[in-house]
Amino acid sequence: MTQGHAGPGLAKAYRPGDVEAAIYERWLAADVFAPDGGGSRADASKPPFVLIQPPPNVTGSLHLGHAQRSAVEDLMTRHARMQGRPALFLPGLDHASIAAQFVLDRIIAAEGETRASLGRERYLERMWRFIDETKLVILGQQRRLGASLDWGRLRFTMDEVSARAVREAFARLYGEGLAYRHETLINWCPGCRTSLSDLEVEATPETGTLWTVRYHMLDAATGAPDPAATISVATTRPETILGDTAVAVHPDDPRYAALIGRRVRIPFVERDVPIIADAVVDRAFGTGAVKITPAHDHDDYATGQRHGLPFVDVMDDAGNITGAGGPYTGLERYAARQRILADLDAAGDLVASTPHEMILGRCQRSHDAVEPRLKTQWFVRTAPLAAEALAATRGRRTVILPERFEKVWEHWLTEIRDWNVSRQLWWGHRIPAWYCPDGHITVSAEVGGPSTCGTCGRPASELIQDPDIFDTWFSSGLWPFSTLGWPEATPDLARFYPGTVMETAYDIIFFWVARMMMLGIHLLGDAPFEVVYLSGLVRDPYGQKMSKTTGNVVDPLEAIDESGADALRFALIHGAAPGNDQKFSAEKLENARNFANKLWNAARFVLGARPSTIPPGAPRVAPDGARLGPAERWLRSRVGAAVVGADGALAEFSFGELTHVLYDSIWGEFCDWALELAKVRLTDDALPAADREATWWTLVEALDTYLRLLHPVMPFVTEALWAEMPRAAGDPDLLIVADWPAAPPADAEAESEVGALLELVRALRNARSEAKLDPSAWLAVEIAIPPGLGPTFDALAPAIERLAHARPLTRVPDIGALRSGATGGLAVLAGPIEALIRPAAPDGEAAARDRARQERELAGTETQLEGARARLADERFVAQAPPAVVERARARAAELEERVTALRASLAG
Repeated sequence: MTQGHAGPGLAKAYRPGDVEAAIYERWLAADVFAPDGGGSRADASKPPFVLIQPPPNVTGSLHLGHAQRSAVEDLMTRHARMQGRPALFLPGLDHASIAAQFVLDRIIAAEGETRASLGRERYLERMWRFIDETKLVILGQQRRLGASLDWGRLRFTMDEVSARAVREAFARLYGEGLAYRHETLINWCPGCRTSLSDLEVEATPETGTLWTVRYHMLDAATGAPDPAATISVATTRPETILGDTAVAVHPDDPRYAALIGRRVRIPFVERDVPIIADAVVDRAFGTGAVKITPAHDHDDYATGQRHGLPFVDVMDDAGNITGAGGPYTGLERYAARQRILADLDAAGDLVASTPHEMILGRCQRSHDAVEPRLKTQWFVRTAPLAAEALAATRGRRTVILPERFEKVWEHWLTEIRDWNVSRQLWWGHRIPAWYCPDGHITVSAEVGGPSTCGTCGRPASELIQDPDIFDTWFSSGLWPFSTLGWPEATPDLARFYPGTVMETAYDIIFFWVARMMMLGIHLLGDAPFEVVYLSGLVRDPYGQKMSKTTGNVVDPLEAIDESGADALRFALIHGAAPGNDQKFSAEKLENARNFANKLWNAARFVLGARPSTIPPGAPRVAPDGARLGPAERWLRSRVGAAVVGADGALAEFSFGELTHVLYDSIWGEFCDWALELAKVRLTDDALPAADREATWWTLVEALDTYLRLLHPVMPFVTEALWAEMPRAAGDPDLLIVADWPAAPPADAEAESEVGALLELVRALRNARSEAKLDPSAWLAVEIAIPPGLGPTFDALAPAIERLAHARPLTRVPDIGALRSGATGGLAVLAGPIEALIRPAAPDGEAAARDRARQERELAGTETQLEGARARLADERFVAQAPPAVVERARARAAELEERVTALRASLAG
């Protein structure tokens, strides 16, 4: 006898909100997150697993992309922890320089203040208060998601250890000649009032206007503009006319050959400039003559350098016209544009205006149009650093997943330009460079700065520190080792550098991954991680990017409130593949929630079905192999296949495939079949008690393995169920530190024979459905079984009868005998097995429906087979897909071929 059908410690329904917070507190109290924590069961002889968390913005809140990436990172960490590896999942926060200022500036504006009114010192004090108020928000949200981060090692990119690392790194780069200060044309955002790196400028396709403007040439004799002698130039930025210092034409353009060397007058600023010849000019653009503004255009800057032209800066930091702009001084750049166009038109020198498709650079943060401007900035010389990073990926010391991004990586690092690290902001690491009155530069890594000028010895009181801060990606580039205490030679640095995996979004591979690789290799001599796992974007069900503007954003916290953290994690991981975007929908979340509920109910059944001969609280033991029936042998083998499939998916970083393996095995095999087969055996009082016990322990063993396999994906529900499970000697109280399961030997005979009989049940159910027969009606079924399947069929006949609603279930001697009595029955094919359903319906009607069913099934199966063959004929699929996926495709094709053959034979007979 069994004890009923409910686990004694489990609620009837799984309610995530009732258990998740308490379970997380249990993990914290047990100190299991740290690789060296009191609750750790790590084997110090094994190589550590290290994943330094990409630090979210300190002012931010969890969005769906964060949730997806955190779930993937936590999955990898939990798996490594269960393998017995010392697993470090180190949390952090990013000070998010420009983003944080953007947010705080809006807050203080509502308070009637500005950066200027507060001043630098008071502004930074206000920023620290703001950070202290907001930093706990996203940390708490990550806890709700279940991230098993080592909170004792929490780091912040503006803490003192990070600050020292920044100073030390810059001082070393400067000492080696890899950091230098230089005046050049840079990207400037008038909205954020700072320079930007090339990567922070978004190339935005827009429809602008191309204006054609007439410039007057100077009379050679008088030096005055000649009203009858003009040259027309095309421009999309009329306001930069004020900074023109030349007009350029192509040296081989016959239209302008005679004009080369003459001079023209720039309107409004009365500047006389030469007409120059330069092969850079595109003769097909506009009029073939272009205005040259070296201080406000990257191409013109290079032209100006080649020809020794003056550089006239006509815009200030706010995007207003400077004193060099003559009558337009003080005007905002676009207001100046309109005034200039109106004045040109009034003078008769505005020739034409036409719509023009163009690429406009916009600030990634404020979306303001970026202005090229002359500025003196600090740069890092990147070519030698990039060469080291390329050598690491080419030598496979670091692997980028998916591999297709390696081509993009190669292109970018071979074409890389020097990195502008100066930012004209206040919140961030201030550049540790001091200037003395004589123009000397002293770079110091010391906390208080240098005591004297490094060149002339002037005292610190006469030195002025550079007011700029570093690009936030500079401190982030040190993250894999500054988090471990560098530049100090700490035990953590020795133990956990280099790391194992860096997971991040593919859109910041160059913002961040490249910088970490370059700085890590150069400063520590080794690549900072073995694998770069690039995640894609999470999109809405229609493939659109989620944004507040379109109203398709999903709040992950609301999803957790509604369905639980495990459901959200499973839904986000279910479609995860390196580098690929995925669609997220309410249906995916609901399916994941249903999966958690299914597992919960399955566990309630198993725990409640304990035979009375097994005392409560008995430790888990392996089932007695001599007492196992074919269903138990099949289940153990299929659980082993799930372990193999999970291991393969994890080794390939195919986390979406991992969830498919577990979903199919737990729901499709354990819940749908194994439990149903076991119910018959567990309730059969005619069986010896030892046989029933073996069946129950087999279910417990399978559930134990499934909980371990699923834990990295769905940690809360699995931990809750583990607390109620019988545990073997040596098993820990917490699943999070339990051992990862090993696959038992496969039982090919049991899998083949039981699999064939389960396919028979499916076929019988489908035939009844197609024939529109009452699914609850008991119908007579005759079955022809190949000789080798006889013993297994006999053992499972009571279960087959129940599952197929077949009564009586009669076994006939052979297929010939079955077919000879087939009149009036529904023929069913299931691999080597044939069956006949005797419906309680007119013979002719049932037979016609059955033939139509088989014809439809044949047509559909042939179509599926054609698709399966085409997929396997695709060399790219076979070469690039994970081996487990390819093997499944081959098995599916073989299954379809067998089915087509059987259906054709049945219809022919």
